[in-house]
Amino acid sequence: MNVFLFRRYLLFCVSLFVNALGIAFITKALLGTSPITSVTYVLSMFTPLTIGQWTILLNLLFVVLEPFLMSRQELKSDLRMYLLQIPISFCFGTFIDICMHYVLFWLHPESYVYMIIALLIGCVILAVGIALEVKANAAMMAGEYFVNVITKRFHGEFGYVKLGFDVTLVILACLLSFIFMSGIYGVREGTVVSALIVGPIVHFVSPYYRCLDKWITDPAVQKEAAMEQGKHIVITIAREYGSGGHLLGEMLSKELGLKLYDKEFIQLAAQRSGMDEQYIVKNEQSIPSFWLKCILSKNSERPLESSLSSDDVLFVSESKIIQELAAKESCIIVGRCADFVLKDYPKVLKVFCYSDVASAVNRCVEEYGIARENAEAEIKRVNRNRVHHYEYYTGMKWGEPHHYNLMLNTGTIDLKTACQLVKGVYQGLEKV
Repeated sequence: MNVFLFRRYLLFCVSLFVNALGIAFITKALLGTSPITSVTYVLSMFTPLTIGQWTILLNLLFVVLEPFLMSRQELKSDLRMYLLQIPISFCFGTFIDICMHYVLFWLHPESYVYMIIALLIGCVILAVGIALEVKANAAMMAGEYFVNVITKRFHGEFGYVKLGFDVTLVILACLLSFIFMSGIYGVREGTVVSALIVGPIVHFVSPYYRCLDKWITDPAVQKEAAMEQGKHIVITIAREYGSGGHLLGEMLSKELGLKLYDKEFIQLAAQRSGMDEQYIVKNEQSIPSFWLKCILSKNSERPLESSLSSDDVLFVSESKIIQELAAKESCIIVGRCADFVLKDYPKVLKVFCYSDVASAVNRCVEEYGIARENAEAEIKRVNRNRVHHYEYYTGMKWGEPHHYNLMLNTGTIDLKTACQLVKGVYQGLEKV
């Protein structure tokens, strides 16, 4: 086995144990358990089997049901991932029991304050484990795989199917508890809290795992990619609304003889993703509620590229287009988180355009045709969407000076001067 693939599997196994430890902490808090283990926890309360043993059985049930929702071709093409669910289910269930009975044997919070503390610690640990599992990108647990199969079978969006799946498990746990124990046990406020906060915590901690990239990625592959990338220079322009970033791109395109990509992305992304162009125009650089998006997409043991939500598909499609353009030619790319997508690219000139409010309002009125009384509100709305979109997908702060090569205040620097500044830096890169 390739040593880097082995490391990915090792990382995945570690993440399983961390996930199990997080679930054990949450369960030991006695405020309910996480949605994915709600049924197994309730079953363990009135049967001889442990929560870990019931977890194994439930996951194996998912494995048995999955082929009935898959075509023969889908099963054949994904056979390795399908079969891996079986040993993963046994490991995960065993890890939960080990954590519950041996690692955390001492944890018996009595006061409500200590219960809350244990619950929050468990949520953080679970989030750390999920983020590590996403980074490993080696396999998928049975619950996630089952949701993935349902999503493909009924052409849904993964985030909402996953939410429906978790809600179904919680309802089933409540019914089992009421029928067999004459009351609601095992499902409490902790179940809701873990469902709401684990996803955003995953989103917060994920960027810190970039330090593992070199450990799990073959350097020969990285070197080959770097050699391919180093042939061209790409100028990326991030911009506040009303700062004239697109106009600067047009001026640079004429001055340097480079192709400009901005609105052209709409057609390119539509072709790659199969989405309607009007949908892309409306949703391209905004996302749903930031908190909701974290809950739906990041509270998941799956890499972004496997997400089936429309906005994730669009982001991945545009990111691949950016990488292909950079490999093909020197060019100018406006927006689309291009500075992040090309963060490892050896020759990229990252520009950020910003402006004072008065100058931005004037540009919106004079060049964009927006009514003056509406301009400032529109500037705030668009910038807010860009901030959320950028920070959600990159884990980095939009407009942070350390991320860019040039910060241009186009309120005090006219665009012609800004164009000459960028041109000078670009010509310097050409000599390298």
